Amino acid sequence: MKIRIGTRGSMLALAQCEWVKGRITERHPELEVELVRIKTKGDKILDAPLNKIGGKGLFVKEIEEALLSGRVDLAVHSMKDVPAELPDGLVLTAFPEREDPHDVLISVDNVPLEELPQGGLLGTSSLRRGAQVLHLRPDLKIVPLRGNVDSRLKKLRRGDFHAIVLAAAGMTRLGLKDQISQVIPTEKILPAIGQGALGVEVRRENRDVIEVLSFMDHGPTAVCVRAERAFLKKLEGGCQVPIAALATLNGRDLHLAGIVAELDGSRVIRNKIKGTGDRPEEIGVKLAGRMLDAGAGEILARIYERNGAEGDGKA
Repeated sequence: MKIRIGTRGSMLALAQCEWVKGRITERHPELEVELVRIKTKGDKILDAPLNKIGGKGLFVKEIEEALLSGRVDLAVHSMKDVPAELPDGLVLTAFPEREDPHDVLISVDNVPLEELPQGGLLGTSSLRRGAQVLHLRPDLKIVPLRGNVDSRLKKLRRGDFHAIVLAAAGMTRLGLKDQISQVIPTEKILPAIGQGALGVEVRRENRDVIEVLSFMDHGPTAVCVRAERAFLKKLEGGCQVPIAALATLNGRDLHLAGIVAELDGSRVIRNKIKGTGDRPEEIGVKLAGRMLDAGAGEILARIYERNGAEGDGKA
């Protein structure tokens, strides 16, 4: 049996897929596992903000098409890139144990967010990160920053920015933890939906591959990601809008915190909820309802109108 894994060509995507490949071959040494590189729209267009080039699965669509056509047998995604709704015929069958979900700051002088110079330049490709940073430091100037982790770090080193914000998980998986200046507390900046978690996507009818991957599913991670994604879906939010959420599971208790923010950080609606881990989607939907009652819908409508983003829960 041969298993083909569809992957983007970035160092981080390859590292994640090599890790999954290693887990599979360690558990099933009789299997042959091959990586198939696929270039996505988000990889091809690097000179425009993500919210300006469309919101529907910028980093997964082409890989999902390869799955559906049978060109590959599974895909390994960073869950923060995966749309709230999957194409018909595909399913997320395994969630390996989550890496650190925090955002991190990497700064020129190795200082935290609070100590960046007045009016300093902060690079990020994420409207979510930008809005939350501006809520804390409205004096900072947010500058769009695209590219893989390595290219972003190079731009910081050559002096284009005073600091950049990245995901802790990516820095850890690439062996770059020593370059982190600050792990930003979630009380200050909440991460993207599914940040730090990987999801393995397959064709629904491919029972053999689903069975092979079953050992890799980490129950607590699956519960938390399901709650966060239900929150996103209820808000009809895309990847490129200032929506954030983080679920944590403590025994049977599921805690979910979420935010919706104005782009300039002038208003942040934040709420949290507690429930049980046996019904994570219900918890996500309930928290989203509270946010909508507090005015989140009006904020999102203005953002979609301003940026031409698509708020259909599929981005």
